Amino acid sequence: MSEPATHHLLRYPERLAVVRLAPGAEVPEWAESSSIFSITATADGTSLVCAGRNVPKKVPHQKPFTAFRVDGTLDFSLTGVLVGLLTPLAEDGISVFTLSTFDTDWILVPTGDADRAEEAWRRSGHTIAPATPA
Repeated sequence: MSEPATHHLLRYPERLAVVRLAPGAEVPEWAESSSIFSITATADGTSLVCAGRNVPKKVPHQKPFTAFRVDGTLDFSLTGVLVGLLTPLAEDGISVFTLSTFDTDWILVPTGDADRAEEAWRRSGHTIAPATPA
């Protein structure tokens, strides 16, 4: 059996929100882009990940979250990437919200748990660095 893969993660400084909108909802004007801006629409509803600063209190949401991105491009043939990254967090009781793009995976953790998440990953052999502005 081979050793589990380790990954380098980048930590983003913005405070993010995960927002629930109605099915078919338009993106609201208050939804500000950040290091990650994601819209996921299904027949049951629309989820939005955006900067948390202007989300109205009356809109169903959770915040603040801190985003970590797996550095580099992940090949579609790779298996177990998220399992390897999420298991240490689950063992430490840290909840997550995950997203995948064509190139990589993003893991959002409650901002109050971000430092604990980093420590859990380091204990598992992963590395973390601050994301640098593009």
